Parts: sequence; C-alpha cells; structure tokens
Amino acid sequence: MSDSVYKVIELIGSSSESWEKAAENAILKASESLRDLRIAEVSAMDIHLKDGTLEYRTKLKVSFKFEGHH
Repeated sequence: MSDSVYKVIELIGSSSESWEKAAENAILKASESLRDLRIAEVSAMDIHLKDGTLEYRTKLKVSFKFEGHH
C-alpha cells in the first residue's frame, strides 16, 4: 500500500429545494475540476432569506487525493 496525501477544501453549495440538494450541487460542481474526491463532511447549514424566498446553503469540507509534483 502506497502512502497518500489528501487535501481538504471548504465549499458552500446552495439550492432552493433543500440542504441535501445544496450539498449535492457543491459536490457535483467540485467534481468537474477536482479528481478523486473522497469524503464530504457537512460543517454547517443555514438558510438565506432572499426576496421572500428561501435559499438553503450547506457548507462542506471536501477531501481529495493530493497529486503533488515529484
């Protein structure tokens, strides 16, 4: 088994439907540019009230394999 290093970043996703959809939106967007996503941990959830509507926001810590140069 080889040694690996993982990087952790923080993302905030939003949705008009739910916190789960907000998390999914953040992960799907991140997966477009980051390879080998591993774990997503919810660190906070809130609701932004915008012009009488609700915007669900989910803050995530996402880890992915760090591909450093040798």
